Amino acid sequence: MQQFAQKIMEFILLSQNGELSSFHEFAQKEIVSRLPWLGSWFWMILFCVIVAVFLILMTLFVFGLGERKVASHIQDRVGPMRIWPHWIIQMVADTIKLLMKEDIIPKAVDRKLFVLAPYIVFASAFAVFAAIPFGKFFVAADLNIGVLYIIAISSIVVLGLIIAGWASNNKWSMLGAMRSAAQLVSYEIPVGLSILIAIMVVGSLSMQKIVGEQTGDGWFWNWLVFRNPFLMLGFFVYFISSVAEVNRNPFDIPEAESELVAGVHTEYSGIRFAFFYFAEYVNMFAVCTIATTLFLGGWNVGLPPLNNLLSDVAYGIPLHFIRAVLFLIKSLFLVFVMMWFRWTFPRLRVDQLMAVCWKYLIPMAFFNIFGAGIWELIFNKEGFNPVTLIWLVLPVVIVIIGLIWAIAKRRRAHETVLS
Repeated sequence: MQQFAQKIMEFILLSQNGELSSFHEFAQKEIVSRLPWLGSWFWMILFCVIVAVFLILMTLFVFGLGERKVASHIQDRVGPMRIWPHWIIQMVADTIKLLMKEDIIPKAVDRKLFVLAPYIVFASAFAVFAAIPFGKFFVAADLNIGVLYIIAISSIVVLGLIIAGWASNNKWSMLGAMRSAAQLVSYEIPVGLSILIAIMVVGSLSMQKIVGEQTGDGWFWNWLVFRNPFLMLGFFVYFISSVAEVNRNPFDIPEAESELVAGVHTEYSGIRFAFFYFAEYVNMFAVCTIATTLFLGGWNVGLPPLNNLLSDVAYGIPLHFIRAVLFLIKSLFLVFVMMWFRWTFPRLRVDQLMAVCWKYLIPMAFFNIFGAGIWELIFNKEGFNPVTLIWLVLPVVIVIIGLIWAIAKRRRAHETVLS
């Protein structure tokens, strides 16, 4: 372990000097070559499993505790206070309870699909983080099609929910699954269109390149959310749509307990229910990290004086680690806003839920794409271009004149018929 710790410190120094591009490169060249036991597939897989289980339990603890604290403060209620200190250990007790509860599988279900569904939902939610850049050197896979990968993987959640509803052989579960499918497929459209705005402005599908485009001179106004008004509106469209996509209030119709008992979760118990429960928080954090990466500068600090101050007082800690912490702070703030929504707004009806998407968010998303494209053509990096403005305004003027002429012609024909 001492040798392993020394290699980690060596990675810190090398990354600070800019001699390494990623932790994966360091692991291949240094750690695996000098720690042969990690080179074995068995020990490598075991090591990854232990780390994954630890991260899962810690994430469940942090988000579960945060949800209850936010709910208690917003609704002015005490909440559980009997487990010392300040009921922090309550989440430990709840986790043990879920692990120890009986795993009940009803007799009439499709057993194989019933067992498979929670793992599909959980795995697809967790796989999104492979392409999320938590820092300049903290990304599992810097894919040149990172955005496309995230959209594709996150869509598998719908498949898992439909399988869970169908396999449960329960009308409430099936209704919840159909609602989930309709809601997720619908709200993926404004989410995808809002992401397309960032891709269109940056010109790349790589998450790291999108973050790098927002660096500029180091100030926060280089972030895409402040680049033009259409991108700011696109950020809000994305965030509201992502709240609906992860089934959070006021869009949690698929599991409305007053109508559908518990939706697709109705027949699940114990650890299988815990997978659905945990996947919701993982999806929340995933969509917030995507918003941070695409619109809020990613791991960029946004304040050069603060950047210099952190470099001076970091006591040898590389700035990359501090930026990763700031990335987490931005993402967790958006998670807090989602929790704030849940304990503030009432639940929508099904018709209101779909109307918000198809009548308002999708038209706004198309309008944002059109507006952001015109804005970038006119006010591009080279400055204002009057020739571009003329070529953009001229077709609009021609279309308007044509519409006026067509309306006038139709009106004259109508008057002729009446006379």
